[in-house]
Amino acid sequence: MEHRTIGELMTRQVVSVQLDTPFKDIAHILADHAVSAVPVLDGLGRPAGIVSEADLLRKAADRSDLSGRTPLPHLEAWEQARAEGRTAGELMSAPAVCAHPEWTVVEAARLMEVQNVKRLPVVDEAETLLGIVSRSDLLRVFLRRDEAIQEEISREIVGRTVRLGAAGVTADVVQGQVALHGSVEEPLLIPLLVRMCAGVDGVVSVSEDLKPAMAAGSAEGSGAPS
Repeated sequence: MEHRTIGELMTRQVVSVQLDTPFKDIAHILADHAVSAVPVLDGLGRPAGIVSEADLLRKAADRSDLSGRTPLPHLEAWEQARAEGRTAGELMSAPAVCAHPEWTVVEAARLMEVQNVKRLPVVDEAETLLGIVSRSDLLRVFLRRDEAIQEEISREIVGRTVRLGAAGVTADVVQGQVALHGSVEEPLLIPLLVRMCAGVDGVVSVSEDLKPAMAAGSAEGSGAPS
């Protein structure tokens, strides 16, 4: 199977700032380009961190509210230091959590989940910035047409497992939901087919109504004596 890579999904024209970019310039850049965060690059073009709207808003939240309607939030020492920051290097979340262009959607999505981040700078072997990939970019695989998913399952999964006994398997795909039907010669092949189908780009879920070929044949040949 050919999974779409992060290099195919990422945005290549990346808006970025430098470590010494001032607070107000960052705010202008975010507003002008309609983005919520940008990578912060060091002198070699490598992502040192990410500065986001949340990082900038921390400064506003740290100020006294003269109306008294909202309490001053408690900030840890590191949060306080960043709230007082004046440049991207002082405000950013660091280090930058990065991906590589050959990664799959699964690899990038898992890293985002584990690190609790919304975007990943994409870097080459020298850690130089190539692009950026966001959650919405990863979700684009689920825009894949049902016909394309069905064709890949038939060709790459069922087609390659025919010798293992999957010749009687067909797949229906509706809204990314795969339903496998038919019979297999070896029952242990059923969970393997399900796992392989679940790994196809664009698949939302997989259900199966697969029976061992012998059992299916016995059922068809059985009947009450006349």
